[in-house]
Amino acid sequence: MNTEWKTSEVTIMQSEGFLVSDMDGEKVMLSIDNGKYYNLGKIGGRIWELASSPIAIHRMVDQLVAEYDIEPETCEQQVQQFLQQLASEGLVQVKEA
Repeated sequence: MNTEWKTSEVTIMQSEGFLVSDMDGEKVMLSIDNGKYYNLGKIGGRIWELASSPIAIHRMVDQLVAEYDIEPETCEQQVQQFLQQLASEGLVQVKEA
């Protein structure tokens, strides 16, 4: 999945079926379905938290820009790449308007 989503038209939400824990400030997860282990890191963990209920990507980017020292364009690009990886693993659900 290498296409860019229109951030104003895409909503993301966590998929179910994962055990999630904080480990030294980083989010780690275990898939109940496939037994795979994921380390989302600190910022990836924050993205995971923001996706606990449906959220538009552009709102997620706005929140991250407010919390971290990052340019909006850079943040949007990196968030899209990260979310596409999560989507390819089935960790998040993607809804396009």
